[in-house]
Formats: sequence, structure tokens, C-alpha cells
Amino acid sequence: MSGRSAVLGAVLCLTSATMALLPAPAPASAATTVADGGHTVRISRTEYGVPHILAQDFDGLGYGYGYAFAQDNVCELADQVVTLRGERSRFFGPDGDSGTGADLASDTYYGGQLRAGTVRRLLGEKAPLGPTTELRRMVEGYAAGYNRYLRDTGVDRLPDARCKGKPWVRPITALDLWNVVYDVNRVTGTVPLAPDIGDAQPPTASAPSTTPASTATTTASRNGLAGLGLASADVGSNGWALGRDATRTGNAMVLANPHLPWADGNFRFYQVQLTIPGTLDVSGAGLYGTPLVEIGHNSTLAWTHTASDAQHDSFYALRLVPGDPTSYLLDGKAVPMERRTVPVTVRGADGGLSTVERTLYTSRFGSVLSSGWTTTTAYAIRDANSDNLRSMNTWLAMGKARTLGQLRAAQDTYQGVPWTYTLAADTSGATYFTDSSAVPHLTDGQLKRCTVEADEGPTALDGSTSACAWGSDPDTLVPGLYGPSHQPKSVRTDYVANSNNGPQYVNPEAPITGLPGVYDTDPHLDGRAQLGLRMIAERRDGTDGLGAPGFTEATLRASMFGNRVLSAETGRDDIVAMCRAHPSLTATDGTEVDVTRACAALARWDTRADTTSRGIVLWSTFYNRLLDGGPPDTWRRVAYDPARPLTTPRGFNGEDPRVQHALADAVQELAARDLPVDVELGAVQKWAGVPLPGCDAGCFDVVEAGPGSGTGTPTAGAFGSSFLMTVELTPDGPRAHTLLTYGESANPTSPHFSDQTRLFSRKQWVAERFTEAEIAGAPGLEVTTLRR
Repeated sequence: MSGRSAVLGAVLCLTSATMALLPAPAPASAATTVADGGHTVRISRTEYGVPHILAQDFDGLGYGYGYAFAQDNVCELADQVVTLRGERSRFFGPDGDSGTGADLASDTYYGGQLRAGTVRRLLGEKAPLGPTTELRRMVEGYAAGYNRYLRDTGVDRLPDARCKGKPWVRPITALDLWNVVYDVNRVTGTVPLAPDIGDAQPPTASAPSTTPASTATTTASRNGLAGLGLASADVGSNGWALGRDATRTGNAMVLANPHLPWADGNFRFYQVQLTIPGTLDVSGAGLYGTPLVEIGHNSTLAWTHTASDAQHDSFYALRLVPGDPTSYLLDGKAVPMERRTVPVTVRGADGGLSTVERTLYTSRFGSVLSSGWTTTTAYAIRDANSDNLRSMNTWLAMGKARTLGQLRAAQDTYQGVPWTYTLAADTSGATYFTDSSAVPHLTDGQLKRCTVEADEGPTALDGSTSACAWGSDPDTLVPGLYGPSHQPKSVRTDYVANSNNGPQYVNPEAPITGLPGVYDTDPHLDGRAQLGLRMIAERRDGTDGLGAPGFTEATLRASMFGNRVLSAETGRDDIVAMCRAHPSLTATDGTEVDVTRACAALARWDTRADTTSRGIVLWSTFYNRLLDGGPPDTWRRVAYDPARPLTTPRGFNGEDPRVQHALADAVQELAARDLPVDVELGAVQKWAGVPLPGCDAGCFDVVEAGPGSGTGTPTAGAFGSSFLMTVELTPDGPRAHTLLTYGESANPTSPHFSDQTRLFSRKQWVAERFTEAEIAGAPGLEVTTLRR
């Protein structure tokens, strides 16, 4: 702990005194008081355990946030810190839950990160490259608040059995939290490759490498590296910003619908309101262990993020020096790889500890990977966020912003958004879209002449010439990246929308063109993106069955939970016609399958993915089987037409053998699982036993889960809609509804583990409490007063 953190931790305490410096709350249903003296911080928990933190300064705000988060998720942050300190092998052995050698590979990577000192170096920088003074104080306060909860409760008395009494649950430091931030910033680049980097060893003449690769690395190598990035990070989203011309009230609105893993603490959201009177008042959600709201709103501005489809890293193919696999050729000269020795403490089967020394290899183009390293070629990855600790500066400034202009200035000043698009609106009724994320400065000419195709390994850039290195913009803070002048931007009074497609069609009436190719200039839209744009168009002209034209906040919520499935809306009738014409179809394995009952189930299906829908399980199984066959999608009834990107491709050619095989295979699969073809969605897709809506077969509301998701140890995972928010920015203040689909706590015994899941199952929302009066009026309000 730093000296400042130690002092802060010593003087912060819980209080029973009246809060002299904060507005007095209305009488609460429950209050916790534990000590007295000094300045105060208040945690007010409203329905479903949502904490509202009220403090007089950033130290106190962070303190309250850290304390509240620890109350709900002490195990998750403790586990994250073990990973980031490179200590999983010490506590859990070298293999862990992910396979042979997985913990050892992870510890090698993260131990190397610590020894490289990148985060400490960035902390030594002044803002904008380093954190602002306010943010440093908040992070130090967060660590102190977390530690105070841990100290007062005691590790042996923690309410979560998963970490109760465990030796790996220890106090944290501000540096640990900055390491969390740094890790989050790189989840679409180097972080998914941590095992591959940690296992990288040069080949020998007789073997591909000197040490066995971990299971995680072997899997990455087998699957290839070309698909890494957003897909490997398992992130996605829908986001809309609706302007005054698209709403019935003339007030701007925002829909937030990020799709993230439900059981992975690195990607779970925590809902919170953070308030310093006169300085900051922001409500929304942030990723576990990060100190701020990253998707949310204040009184005049709202924003959300969707995962950017731009490139945020580059693979480089290194041409190795003959006879020396740890040197590579650059501009005709031999360059030795940098080596860093990393000692890793490993717990053996007998519980004894030993130290293993491992070596990491780095090139000018970034970390060297285990996969694809031969005697002639190696691959390295350069991450656009390798020097990014600026993200929290950006989000704090966004939370303070009052207008879209100020939000844009915040992003241009700090340039810290790591890998997402931004969609925002303010009380003027305008909307804003941008990709201000960290994107490598690679010209289209470089991409054309530098790309190296390989039989094995990823599509990469030529690492043998500096002509293929990243360039730079004069207005970028960090060399190698595109600056704000090149970033796509759009300001509209109707709407901007994105579902992880490229920026071209965030509003089809004003396509964004002329961008560098690294920003994804592919005009193709997947089904979810097409469906989102269709939903907006139909709501604007009133043809979606939700009433008069134009959005209200109520119809925005209804649109979100319509659970529409575009693949079925445009193709279900094609499949019904096929199976009626061919009641017996041949499966991939040659078996003849009677599809009569399946055909009838699809004909009766309402083409929705509600928990009670019958037919969606069969449809999702069929559709994903078809997609698993890979390109080309010549099985489409209507092929992709560049002139009609919003409506093509669509439908199914029922005479295509792949379509027929896929339906027969789907019927076989359900029979093998002992499921009827018309099984209800909610019977097979659950979280902690609660039926879930949504699907992964062209749904807007993306959800992927099994019947056992949310149960077991470790908790069986799910993926999809996580933090949901609709907000209308009225002249009288924001009117918002939210839903955290998996609840505020990852502790399976907490009342807030699945309380909001039950709401999600029933298509219900939580009316947000934003003002002091709204918070004070919450039924069952619980207030904890902290003093420092």
C-alpha cells in the first residue's frame, strides 16, 4: 500500500454520527452505524440492493464505492487480484480450472507484466497520460474502503463460502486496482492471449518448443489466432441514442444493452450511483473492480457503449534469423528478442511451494506467441492499448460532462476509450456517435502491401520491414494510433444505433464513409444489426404494434423486450414450406429423420424468443448448425446485395442440402437430449433455475445459457444481455429504468444473486432512483454511514 493509501486507510472509519456535511436523508427502514468522528460518506441501498454513494470528495466517494462493492462481491475482486499478481499457481497449483498448465502460463504472463512495470510507469505520468489527481484519490479511497470491509468482517466470517477463510483473500492496494483497469483496457488484444504469451518458448531442432504448452495455449493454437479480438473477448452490445425527431416527447433517449459473460468477474457489471454535490452525480454501471460508471447518465447527458468492430491490435509475422529462433530480421538486420525472466511460485500436489523460472519474449512489435513459433517464423502481437491507463480519466470526465460537446471534448482530451463505440444524447435532443477507441494507425496501402497470409497462424503484417509499422497522427496522445481527426463521428437529431457492426450504417440516412479500413468499412450488416435498424424504423412509423409513431420511454422498453428473431421473421416460412414438402430429411450422418412434428412446431411458433415460446429452441439449434457449416452462405434465398444492405441476405433455399441437413441434425440433437421439438425456451435456458428469454440465432436480446447456468461450483456460465438501461432526458431531469440481469452480487447465497433475473424473466424493469427525494422514498431503504 502506498503511503497515502496507508494514511487514508488509517483515518477512514464507520460512524454513527449525524452527517453534518451531507444532505440529511429521510427516515430509513434500516440504518447501519458503527463509529464516529470527521467527514462522512453515505451508502443508501434502494430496491434490489443498488448502492447510491454520497460523499464530499473523491477520497470518500472511492471509499464508499469500494466498501459497497466488497459487501456484494469481495470474492470476485480478491480472485482478480490473485490473477493480476501472478499468484494463481501459488494458491491453486499450476493447472487450475482451465486445464494443464493454465495457471502457470497465466502467472508467467502477469508476473511479466508486473516486472515490466508498465502500470507503475504510467502512474508516474501526469494527466492526460497518467491519472488525474481526483482519480488517484478515488482509487486510493476504493482500496481503503474494500480493505475496511475485509478488516471489519474478517476473512473467516465472510458471507460468501467460495472465499470464506481462504488465504488468498487479502487487502488490496491502489496498484492492484490500476492493474484491473489496465487489464480491462486490453481484453480485445493481449489479454485473451495471456496463456499463449506465457507459454511462448523457442523451438528446438527436434521439437516445436522446449516446454509443453498449457491446455489453453494448445486450444488457441488448434483453433488458430486469426479470430482473436472481440470474438475471443466474448463481448458485444446493442446501443441506441434517439434524438428529438425520433421521440414522441421531443426528449432524447438512450438504450444501453451490453452483452457480456455472466459468470466471469472480469466482465460483470456493478450498478451504482456516485455523487459529490456540485461536482459529480452519475448513475449507471461499471465493470467489476473499476472505480467509475462506464455506461450511464447524469442529469443532462446519457451514454452507452458497444464493442467497436475496428482493429485494436495487430499480429506481426517475424522472419527469424536462420539458426537463431530468438532473433528476427528487421530491414535486413538481425534483432534479438528481448527476454524477461519471471519467477513463479508453484504449489505442488503435496502442498509444498517451489519456484519455477520462466522466460517471456518480446519483439519491437510486441509479445511473442507460443502458437506458430517455428524455426523460421514467429508471431507477435502489438496492442493499441498497451499504454492505456487513460480510460478512467475519460469516463470521469464524461460523467462530469453536461453536453455532447463536453463529452466529445473529454474523449478528445484523454483519448482513453479502449475498445468501444460511444452513443450518447443530451437534453438538447441531439445524439452523437463516435469510435474514439484506440485504433492502430495503419493506412489502407499498408494493409494491402503488408498483409501476410499463412497456412498456419493468423493473418498478420510483415514484421521484417519497418514500413509495416504503425504510423501516427499529429493529434494523438500516444504514438502509433489514429487521433480524433480521423475518428468516425456523427451528430444527429433523429438517431444513431449500433449492434457491433462497423460505423457506416449507424444511421442509414447518413452513411459514414471514407474511413481507413482498420475502422471496419465492410458494409455487411449481420442479422442483429439489421433487426435493430428495422425496430427503430417501425417504431418511428408506428408499424410495430406498440402504438402511435415515435418512441416513448415505455415503448423503448417494450422494443427491447420484444424478443424478436430476425432470422425467423424473414425465413421461418421458407423452412416450414421445405419440411412440408419433404417430411423426411437426411441428416449429416446419413440417417433419415422424420421432421413432421418439428415442421408443425415451427409453423405454430410465434417467431419470438420469450420464455414461453415453443419452437425457438428447435430454430436456434437448426440455425446455428447451418452457420457452423461456414461460408459461403449460398443457402440464402436472397443473396447479399450491396445496394440493399439493410434487407439482404435473407431467407433460406429449402432445396439446398445444407439447409435440409441442418434441420434434420437439429431434430436429432433435441431427441438425443430427450427434449420435445416444441420444448419451451424457459425449460432449457435458465440462470439459477430462473427461465431466461432471448437467443443467439438472430435475436436482438442476445442470451446464451443452459439449464444449469448459474449453478454449481464454479458457477456455470451464461452470456448476453447484462446491464440494461433506458433513460429519457427530460427538462425536469432524467427518467430511467434499469435492469442488471444477474443482480448486484456474484455470491450464490446473496439475495441479490438472481433477484433481478426474475424480473428479466418476466420482462420487468426497475424504476431508477436518482434524486435525493427518490432515494429517500425507496421502500426498505438501507443506509450505511461511513466516516473518515
